[in-house]
This record gives sequence, C-alpha cells and structure tokens, in this order.
Amino acid sequence: MKDSVDKIIKEAYAKINLGLDVLRRREDGYHEVKMIMQTVDIHDTLTFVKREEPGIVLAVDDQELSTDSDNLIYKAAKLLLEKAGVTQGVEISLQKRIPIAAGMAGGSSDAAATLSGLNELFSLGYSLEELQALGVTLGADIPYCLMGGTALSEGIGEILTRLPSPPQCSLVVAKPDINVSTKFVYENLHVDTLTYHPDVDGMVQAINAGDLKGITDRLGNVLETVTIREYPIIDNIKDVMKKAGAENTLMSGSGPTVFGIFTKEDRAKEAAQQIREQGLAGQIFVTGFVSP
Repeated sequence: MKDSVDKIIKEAYAKINLGLDVLRRREDGYHEVKMIMQTVDIHDTLTFVKREEPGIVLAVDDQELSTDSDNLIYKAAKLLLEKAGVTQGVEISLQKRIPIAAGMAGGSSDAAATLSGLNELFSLGYSLEELQALGVTLGADIPYCLMGGTALSEGIGEILTRLPSPPQCSLVVAKPDINVSTKFVYENLHVDTLTYHPDVDGMVQAINAGDLKGITDRLGNVLETVTIREYPIIDNIKDVMKKAGAENTLMSGSGPTVFGIFTKEDRAKEAAQQIREQGLAGQIFVTGFVSP
C-alpha cells in the first residue's frame, strides 16, 4: 500500500466574473483588466501520484482534452518540476466537471491545482506568491485560481486584492453547447469604442458591505458586446433566468457560460429546469459561491 505522501488529491474550482472591465490594450498585446473574480462550487478533481521514473503521465476522463504538452496541467507540472530540479516523475489523473472553453477558468484552475498539488507532493516549500509568479507565465487567471475566493483582479489579472465573501445565494450556471475562443473575443473587442464600463469600484464597496443587491445591480461584462453578437443564445438563457426570478444575470469571462443570481433556491431550480427543457444549454448547475 502506498504511503499517503506518495499521493495527493486536489479540487480545482471554477470561477465566474461578477464584474469584468477592459481598460486598454497594452503594447505587448495583453489587455489591462479590472475584474471581480469569484469561485463557485463546481470543481474538477486531480489526483497526483509519485512515480520513480522521470516524466509526466497525464490521464483525463474527457476526450476533448489532450494529455500531452498542449495541456495546461502538463505545462504547469513540467514548469514546476524543472524549476525545482525534481528527478522523480508523476502520474496525474483528471476528473473533469468544469465546462470546457466556457469562461470559467477550468484550464487555469487545473493548472493552479497542479502547481499547488506538486508543491505539496514533493515538499518543495514554495510560497503562494512564488507559485503565483510561476503560474502567471502560463496564464493570467492562474494566480487568482491559486488563491480562490473573492478578489479584485487588475493588471493582466496578476494584481490581486482579496475581498470578503459575498452573501450566500443560489446560482444557476448554464453553458450552451458552443465553445468560444477567448482569443477571438479579445481580438474583436475595440476598447476605444466601448460606451459602457461596469462599476467595479461600486461593486467592491457592495461586497465589503455584504450588500447582495448592490452586487447584483452592478453585474457587468464588457466582453458580452462581442460574444452575444456572435451567439445570441446567451441572451436567450439570460431571459429565461430573469423571467424565473433572477436578481440579475451575466456572461462569465469571454463566455459562453451564463449565470443568474437568485435569492430563492426554488426559483433557481425552476430556471435550471426551464433552460434544460428548452434545450438552451448542455451543462447546467444549481450551485453557490464558495471560498476554498
């Protein structure tokens, strides 16, 4: 039987954006953002097992995902093991539950769990800040995913300010059967022509005050201007949620996932059922905020 230090299991949580503003496109091609990030209770499970032979062996339970060096899990493992000079190898298995290409940072969350998991498995002793500095070289959402909870995210996503958890509520999270390219959305976002910017500062104040209505009144995402134009089904899902009693709705990240915030769980379940019956989304969750 394996010793417990030879195996570690990590949960990688999905995120939604309660607010997402893009301030400008930088000369290096990255976009400067101002976002409110929030983890929700939908997670992948990753299992890490030491192996004597060097190398990374990755197994996934979803055929859409690669198991080679294109996968962010593989990239994160390779980066950390090489930096730390680890000669042993690792077997990683992924149980996928977060929707793929959904604007919920599923890949980034898996990469964050990999950095954290291998740091523990091999007793490497890196601090959260050191792991975040490594992670941002692979993806702008990874530093946040290492931290989790509620946060204001600035810069390209690497400047993080922890915030208190918002009041508990029920969420409906629905991903239509389309995959959206984040690259496409940002390339087609013309920041200089945006006429609307969400009140992210006001939302920070509402979160600090524990004011759910103040939060829901300020939900906003400038990327909707691109994604909804391409995929009107996003608006259809939002309409169903609102008619079922959502306080407000929003697309998460670059989409196409939509979430609605409900104060009553029965209304959330009703909205989920209607979305299911109308065939608007293939993956639907009734869930809530979480601070891992």
